Amino acid sequence: MKKEGTVNIYFLTLITLTATLGGFLFGFDTAVISGTISLVGKQYHMSSLMEGWYVSSALLGCIAGVALSGKLGNSLGRKKVMFLSAFLFAVSAIGCAFSPDVFMLIVFRLIGGIGIGVASVICPMYIAEVAPSHLRGKLVTYYQLAITIGILVAYFSNSSIQSGSSHIITTAGWKHLFFSEEIWRGMFAVGIVPAIIFLLMVLLIPESPRWLAFRKREREAESILFKISGAAHAQSEIKLIRNSFIQASVTKPGDVFRGNLKKPLFIGIFLAALSQFSGINAIIYYGPSVLEKAGFKLGDALGGQVTIGFVNMVFTFVAIYFIDKLGRKPLLIWGIGGVVVSLIAASILFAANITSGWLLLIPVFLFIACFSFSFGSVTWVVISEIFPTNIRSEAVAISTMSLWIANWVVGQFFPLLLHETNISFTFLVFAIFSSYAFYLCWKKIPETQGRSLEEIEKFWTL
Repeated sequence: MKKEGTVNIYFLTLITLTATLGGFLFGFDTAVISGTISLVGKQYHMSSLMEGWYVSSALLGCIAGVALSGKLGNSLGRKKVMFLSAFLFAVSAIGCAFSPDVFMLIVFRLIGGIGIGVASVICPMYIAEVAPSHLRGKLVTYYQLAITIGILVAYFSNSSIQSGSSHIITTAGWKHLFFSEEIWRGMFAVGIVPAIIFLLMVLLIPESPRWLAFRKREREAESILFKISGAAHAQSEIKLIRNSFIQASVTKPGDVFRGNLKKPLFIGIFLAALSQFSGINAIIYYGPSVLEKAGFKLGDALGGQVTIGFVNMVFTFVAIYFIDKLGRKPLLIWGIGGVVVSLIAASILFAANITSGWLLLIPVFLFIACFSFSFGSVTWVVISEIFPTNIRSEAVAISTMSLWIANWVVGQFFPLLLHETNISFTFLVFAIFSSYAFYLCWKKIPETQGRSLEEIEKFWTL
């Protein structure tokens, strides 16, 4: 059994890989729809309203999944809720691939959205609760890396199926249906494999030791901690966890809005929401056209969308490498500072009508890079570790809900803002929101690097 110090690397790798599969499916399920919209719309003669439902049904499911996950995470345990997420992903992928009509397709997209919402709460939180404190930041950041990989895989698989559809020579059977006649089914079907792998791997991992201790099953909790990092660490962790429950003032979910917990909840809600109000979706929307105008037309599989996705993935490794070395705050401050600078630069260039050529590439790439190693990665870490164990599931769900609601707000009102004003002013608005996020990280968010979850909990009572 290979160990790093006293840490059982094999066991911890299994745990982390399983939970990050939830992130992979999150990214894949979110991105796979991009290649199916025109195909499904044409086949089923969808109206604009129906197409809107088709696209937004997953987002509605996400909000429902987040709302469910908080209560379920505390009552059923982290592992069972993760299993539920994997089951929903599998049902959605199979159902979308075999949907008999557009109504059922929307229903299965809604189910997939619930899976995304549940995974976005439970998976990073589970990693945070299981990981040793000196590895926690890196391991939770792998969840964000998995999201970016899932997005890229969806883009590549969609492109491969589309480009290869003309080479399918069979005239009947499922292969012809999925990869020649109605290729959008094949795009969805690709997700069946990772969903089933996720479902099976969840069976191999343990329950969160902190949830077990919360449920007064300390012997089981200590056994899992022992398997992860040895006897001495297990005993000290159980002692810290036990003491945190004795000192805890939170007795019911509503208490998260009162007393000492108002501050971490404020941080969780605003950091998550501001990550979306930075304009990430607007940059991703405009980025591909900017890249194409600048000559970055690399073919269907490597077009602007994938180029931006690749930059997003590469700079997530910056967070993975530095988050447990430099800490959370430096990454947030430097990254969000870069986001503000890039948004202002883009606003100036749009105001000057410089919208083609290499010059506009600088703020686009700078934004994606800085977002990736700050907002994109560190947000999941911070909201997974700043809350007490006995209220963490509900508090993380509330914070994650703010992210999805902000995502919806930007999606709904960005076109209106753009139409009523202009792109330069819109980017300036995003820069103002990001400037407040910079202040929040600089003045309000404590450094949690190297601290146990119980030590972080104690910080709010000082």
